[in-house]
Amino acid sequence: MPARDVFHDAVKHGLITDGWQITHDPLPVSWELGDMYIDLGAEKLLAAQRDEVKIAVEIKSFVRTSAISEFHTALGQFINYRLALSEIEPERTLYLAVPIDAYSSFFTTKFIQNIIRIYQLKLIVYNPETEEILEWIN
Repeated sequence: MPARDVFHDAVKHGLITDGWQITHDPLPVSWELGDMYIDLGAEKLLAAQRDEVKIAVEIKSFVRTSAISEFHTALGQFINYRLALSEIEPERTLYLAVPIDAYSSFFTTKFIQNIIRIYQLKLIVYNPETEEILEWIN
């Protein structure tokens, strides 16, 4: 299994505080090329609709010196994981979790916003210090 992201527990605690039940840590996805592991799988019961929402969350810290390099890796993983999930668990929505600092300084640039739009990335913005989920961007 791959190493956990430095902010793994912060995102996990933030999701639990938001009412999500962590079902997988990590979420294994078997595919013809081998096993992949998405950082978290979670579920939430929406009482008003009596629906259960399932998500998968790939956590990224963006603490390395090159944000664009880390973003390239994250984007590639996101696309691969989303395709695999569409075949194996099509009801599960994939999110990329990014810290507020990286979101504010990097993800709001026009270039990255265009990539988010074109590749239809879904984001969770979190605060690693307070372990809070700050924003869901669909």
